[in-house]
Amino acid sequence: MAILTRSARTDRTDRTPVVPAGEPSTPRRSSTTTVLAAALLAFFVISLDGSVVNVALPAISDSLRGSMADLQWIVDGYTLMFAAFMLSAGTFSDRIGATRAYAWGLAAFTVASLACGVAPNLATLIGARMVQGGAAALMVPASLALIRQTYSDPGKRARAIAIWTAAGSVAVAVGPVVGGMLTSGLNWRAVFYLNLPVGALGLALLTRIQASPRREAPVDLIGQFSVVASLAGLTYAVIEGGRAGWGSPDVLGTLALAAVATAVFVWTQSRRERPMVPLSIFKSRTVVVCLAAGFTINAVFYGAIFLLGMYFQQVRGASPVSTGVMFIPMCALISVVNMVGVKLAARKGAWVPMTIGQLVMTGGSLLMLTVTDHTSYLIPVLLLVPIGLGGGLAVPSLTAAILENIDGERAGTAAAVLNTFRQVGSCIAVAAFGALIADTSHFQQGFDTSFVISVVMLLTTAAATALLLRVRKRAEGKA
Repeated sequence: MAILTRSARTDRTDRTPVVPAGEPSTPRRSSTTTVLAAALLAFFVISLDGSVVNVALPAISDSLRGSMADLQWIVDGYTLMFAAFMLSAGTFSDRIGATRAYAWGLAAFTVASLACGVAPNLATLIGARMVQGGAAALMVPASLALIRQTYSDPGKRARAIAIWTAAGSVAVAVGPVVGGMLTSGLNWRAVFYLNLPVGALGLALLTRIQASPRREAPVDLIGQFSVVASLAGLTYAVIEGGRAGWGSPDVLGTLALAAVATAVFVWTQSRRERPMVPLSIFKSRTVVVCLAAGFTINAVFYGAIFLLGMYFQQVRGASPVSTGVMFIPMCALISVVNMVGVKLAARKGAWVPMTIGQLVMTGGSLLMLTVTDHTSYLIPVLLLVPIGLGGGLAVPSLTAAILENIDGERAGTAAAVLNTFRQVGSCIAVAAFGALIADTSHFQQGFDTSFVISVVMLLTTAAATALLLRVRKRAEGKA
């Protein structure tokens, strides 16, 4: 309760202590190792949870008798809330202090993980997954804020953030394997129990970290709730549209809700003195292209993981652990090409690795159309590699391109919007692709259609990246 309420004790830790005259002002600083370890734990467990569950979905379906729509909600419930609350999580973290925000987020994430593990039915599991997603959104900016307040030297701070980012890449890489091993060796509930010791360790580390200062930061409740309503309505419509039909009253009603909520969001943001998302950032051609590319890259990457997880287990009859192992070649190289993309962007401009990465992903997605229920396992495993390599090459440059072309005071907001678009891409892809393969008798048709959509999206955003961002780069060079 000391973390959740203000008291004389918490007031003393939140405020700068009064130092008697003549004594040096040297407040206790947190150990950089402790802060970095706590921040790494947050991003690692969040990234792990985004990929570890996919391999366990068929086992969850057998245990709780879930439909394809239920499995989509298990994935999208997490991603939806993560995306929706990402926009205001940074503001909330500033308002209550990064240390307290991290503690609240990690505590909620850990409790929700326990609820997932003991869930007696699908409704409880999906609800707990949504709480996990909202807590994860709070933890990400708080963990970065802890790094910023601890590392005053720009060089050391940059290295710490690079290590923080690498932790997420490692988690994505090992997620399917860990999920497969836990599901096969124990059961699907162990996938969620894995978060409990991590959460306990993170909370223990927090007791050794100096409390963060609070800052005045307005919270836009109307904007936040309209984002949640918009994304939830759109996701529900896409998932249920594949099951009940696009003309059903529920689907049409939620699409209307999403449209109204989006209009409310735009209207409120255009009239607030300090909006959650300044609409002026969308006037930047670079920002718009990067947002579209980020949406597409995440949609194709996580859509492919979802599709192939179902293909390996439900069509080919592979075990969860074998399925996890098949994702190793794709995921293992991501962190390596991340650095290649950074170096290439520094030499040639961000548009180069972004374009190449999307084209490489296009090639892998196009070749996926050759995969059938009789194809050798080795073929889809190898074809997943260019999808992972392309994404790993392009993603670091997305953030770099936005931060280089936006005012410094809006850099954090632009980065949050980019992360939101990326998460929404993942969410919509799982909803749409899952709807296409929901009818198991037409799995191959839905599988092929999903990758055709991926190819079209990637070619569109790759062309926009090459044409629009390259033109801007040339114009800057002439100027």
